[in-house]
Amino acid sequence: MNHVSEKQQKSQSRSQPSPEAFRTFIGSGWAPRSDQLPARAEVADYAAKRRATVSEAFPGERLVIPAGGLKVRSNDTDYIFRPHSAFAHLTGLGADREPDAVLVLEPAADGGHDAVLFFRPLAGRDTEEFFADSRYGEFWVGGRPTIEDIEAELGIAARHIDEFADSVAKDAGEIGVRVVRDADPDVTTAVEQARTSETETAGAVEQRTEADEELARFLSTMRLAKDAWEIEQMRQAIAATAEGFEAVLAQLAEAVRRGRGERWVEGVFGLHARHRGNGVGYESIAAAGDHANTLHWIKNTGDVHEGDLVLVDAGVEVDSLYTADITRTVPVDGTYTDAQRTVYEAVYAAQQAGIAAVKPGNKFSDVHAAAIRVIAEHLYEWGLLPEGVDVEATLDKDTGQFHRRWMVHGTSHHLGLDVHDCALALREDYTDGELRPGMILTVEPGLYFKADDELVPEELRGIGVRIEDDVLVTDTGHEVLSSAIPSELAEVEAWIARARG
Repeated sequence: MNHVSEKQQKSQSRSQPSPEAFRTFIGSGWAPRSDQLPARAEVADYAAKRRATVSEAFPGERLVIPAGGLKVRSNDTDYIFRPHSAFAHLTGLGADREPDAVLVLEPAADGGHDAVLFFRPLAGRDTEEFFADSRYGEFWVGGRPTIEDIEAELGIAARHIDEFADSVAKDAGEIGVRVVRDADPDVTTAVEQARTSETETAGAVEQRTEADEELARFLSTMRLAKDAWEIEQMRQAIAATAEGFEAVLAQLAEAVRRGRGERWVEGVFGLHARHRGNGVGYESIAAAGDHANTLHWIKNTGDVHEGDLVLVDAGVEVDSLYTADITRTVPVDGTYTDAQRTVYEAVYAAQQAGIAAVKPGNKFSDVHAAAIRVIAEHLYEWGLLPEGVDVEATLDKDTGQFHRRWMVHGTSHHLGLDVHDCALALREDYTDGELRPGMILTVEPGLYFKADDELVPEELRGIGVRIEDDVLVTDTGHEVLSSAIPSELAEVEAWIARARG
């Protein structure tokens, strides 16, 4: 089985055959390539420790973690490549590295595993790939690392991707082989072919699938607590995000003037995200006025008007792929109205209660419980809950939940390589799990009063507010990593005044 043959078909179909004399001419006359190897990456030692944790959990089994392949955006153009998060976590490779690569943890004779990275290395200038392959060729997409480069940078063995199929099939009937199934369909097919026998039962197939799911879940769950290198990456992502927000505030008047201002806000933030990092960590929300009440408003097609609030939910993803996730809801003209102030201060109070609940020993769910109680108290005080329903009644999970009309989402999620990190973790490890030092989570309550909600006082209709910060669990409590981005109402107004000059 040739792992990359299907992925190369489109590339080859748009390449033109070249006469031999032309190929010889193209491949000649180039200065020698540098033979200087890259320095060992700072992340290499951290990635090695992560691989050791995985090795200990799956002794004697071959573990296959693909990076994934390029995905077609339109006809013969691809999306910018992003490796699968499990692959990035265990190798340290981020940004657009390395499409079609596969990390294999091979069981060693004396215990543990040997890590091998199969990938497509730099092709020689005398090859067809160098000039004619528009998907992988150096002329088209730039140089790739060599085998020696990867080994020096990551401190692991590297081999050509063409060797992967034979390697994964070796002794596949004698040892257990697991694969992260959703990362690369071609790799999953290769693994399935290698470990399939003609006499196996349906139960054996199901058992293999469950084993694969167990691996994927373990790799997701192990990211719940971040190491020192990951925390530093998060600090960098948040610092870059703060610059993006500053730039947005400075451009609010321009967003009003130009029309379709939500796109202007999105674009300004995206410019800084792409300049300071790899780009945005997720599709930015730039929601003005009533659009803030659509939780996943990513169309960003609306105008921005004086007197509006603009809810900006955005985060910079740095080159290592760690992303911030920050939300601020700011007044376009720099000052909150009385009605906007009422809603904002309620959400802020709820957020402060949620942040206070972030500490070792508490459950993840305690954060939401603390924040939502404050939300419920305000809704009750404002007379918005149904008659006869008090705070305790609406908080009852079986017979209440009336407050969810105006606060439908959870208050927190884990954050890291994925904006909603560790999504495959079991409930017992996630929602019901105990907070531990090194965990990073968002705290983001909100209140959303849609313009057509007749149960809400008219002056509150069309106001949507969310405040979101990224919080690190420490040994003694917590650290708000995004504290440099103002969130208290008066500080936000002063922040806007400074940004506008």
